[in-house]
Amino acid sequence: MLIKAVGIVLGAGVLLSVLLVAPLRWVDPPTSAFMVRHWIGATWSGAPSPRLFHEWVGADVIPPVMALAAVAAEDQRFPEHFGFDMVQLRRAWAEYRSGGRLRGASTISQQTAKNLFLWPGRDPLRKALEAWLTLVIEALWPKERILEVYLNIAQFGPSTFGVGAAAWRFFERPAVALTAAQAASLAAVLPNPDRYRAAAPTAYIERRSRWIRRQMRQLGGIAYLDGAWPLRASTPTQANASARGGRAPP
Repeated sequence: MLIKAVGIVLGAGVLLSVLLVAPLRWVDPPTSAFMVRHWIGATWSGAPSPRLFHEWVGADVIPPVMALAAVAAEDQRFPEHFGFDMVQLRRAWAEYRSGGRLRGASTISQQTAKNLFLWPGRDPLRKALEAWLTLVIEALWPKERILEVYLNIAQFGPSTFGVGAAAWRFFERPAVALTAAQAASLAAVLPNPDRYRAAAPTAYIERRSRWIRRQMRQLGGIAYLDGAWPLRASTPTQANASARGGRAPP
């Protein structure tokens, strides 16, 4: 009887997670768990409006250099792993066993699962749910969709989520017009977007941005993302037209 009950619970959990993840392969999520949490906190503290900046932009208008910068900074094996970077996990564990601190080795897929559905922290329940949802996302979404959602829900600055809003707030241009240097600057702040500013970088962020650009070149440029991102890039004329005709999100 107990085994049957456990089976029913596990089956319901699998079904619920599939129903939660599968539609988002085609439907753009209007928000994320992290954005909702931020908005509630800002509202509760009486922060002035707007309390959150976010604008969804599709993969077809996010320049490949932005996708490459995120991969170079956060998850260089993204095109080939199944959601978990086993090389980085083994290195992190070896460093911990040698007396170092236990550092994170989260992939873009894991960060997408966490930011979209869960909460911050290192508690075992959250980590277990993150691991399961990562597997479901990898099974149901192509790599391009994972990276597209990630770039639209990741935090790139104070109260600023997604590359669409970040491009306007920090560089006064639409995402399609971002340069490689600006993309690297945005990717550089991802570890701590509440502390660092892409448009007013500290010496540390400038060094990290330069490192990201070197990694982008060493990976082979945008061709590295072949199969994981649309490599069609907008022409300068298209980008400039978008910049002139676009507007900042409310």
